[in-house]
Amino acid sequence: MAESVLSASSSGERRRIVPDPAPRVAWDPAGATAASVAPALWDALRDSVLWAETEWERVVEHAAGVEEAIAHLAQLSAAIRQEAAGVPANTGSIPRNALSRRLLGLIRTAFLDRVRRLPPPDPVQLLTVLHAIEVVGQHLEADWSQHFTDRLSSPDGLELVVEVAHDLRSPLTSILFLAETLQRGRSGPVTPIQERQLGLIYSAAFGLSSVASDVIELARGGDRLVDLDPIPFSVSDILESVRDIVQPIAEEKNLTVRLTAPEADFRIGHPVALSRVLLNLTTNALKFTAEGFVEVTAVPRTARCLEFSVRDTGRGIPPQSMATLFEPFRRRQKPGEYTFSGSGLGLSICRKLVEAMGSVMQVETAPGYGTRFYFVLDLPLAGEQQFG
Repeated sequence: MAESVLSASSSGERRRIVPDPAPRVAWDPAGATAASVAPALWDALRDSVLWAETEWERVVEHAAGVEEAIAHLAQLSAAIRQEAAGVPANTGSIPRNALSRRLLGLIRTAFLDRVRRLPPPDPVQLLTVLHAIEVVGQHLEADWSQHFTDRLSSPDGLELVVEVAHDLRSPLTSILFLAETLQRGRSGPVTPIQERQLGLIYSAAFGLSSVASDVIELARGGDRLVDLDPIPFSVSDILESVRDIVQPIAEEKNLTVRLTAPEADFRIGHPVALSRVLLNLTTNALKFTAEGFVEVTAVPRTARCLEFSVRDTGRGIPPQSMATLFEPFRRRQKPGEYTFSGSGLGLSICRKLVEAMGSVMQVETAPGYGTRFYFVLDLPLAGEQQFG
């Protein structure tokens, strides 16, 4: 009858972890004939588990204690023997954690070390045991998808998302800088085709960077204004900057980007937030416009107020999409249906920023007309001397 697993006592008395294994196995690596495993190999496996029991505390970090290690080793030993005997290992009870994987690594290393000291064993028998160890190891591989899900649902899940967004934004910033440097010929002459391609690279990287920024902003509430206090700025400069960024996309689709700026150009407000909203809306308008134009306007409504709008000549937004248009992380639409973005972050952030500037985002849409997003901002006039 098999002996019980190793346990520790106050007197230091030790019992064996590994029961005497069955001397024969039904599994053959080539799938042809049954193979017998020499007692010497079983002894090497047993000694390896015993060695791991005595050495685990020295080489394994963050283990809870000796009882936990002993329990893990007993389960690992039984699973390896089952696999080597041709019986599917019962690995469901073995914790899929770093301790189990580390202990299995100790067993594997010790087993190979002991086999090297033996007379050359039968290759099939050796592979039988090694295969059993590897199969158990595969069962212990971490379920990273579940781990990621658990982490996202934990109290610090939002911080994890923000960390990922930061990690994405850093290399994208480098891509933007390099693309702009090359496009402007600072590293040498570029052909018109190369300039156009670099513009597309810049636009794509800028779009990805904006998504990362949207994630970070949403985690902070989505309505954070970089310019806490209103500052003087040029409305036409913002409109032209938006057009410069999206121009490569427009040219690729043979679309025209039209601008309408007010005569009273210098205003006091929040240019960073305004630029971000207009750029996001314009990029999306180009995405859903196959032919025609995209128009970005700033039209006076009163001496202080300007109505900003982004209109496209696209297909329009279907009624069923309107109810969730401003919701972040909405369910993915069916293929071909209108959606501002896969996550819905962009439009959600736009609405929050518009509200933070004291206005409300509105939308007009109809088949054959296209779509127009618009909002009115109170932007007092700024004298040119103040702006300078």
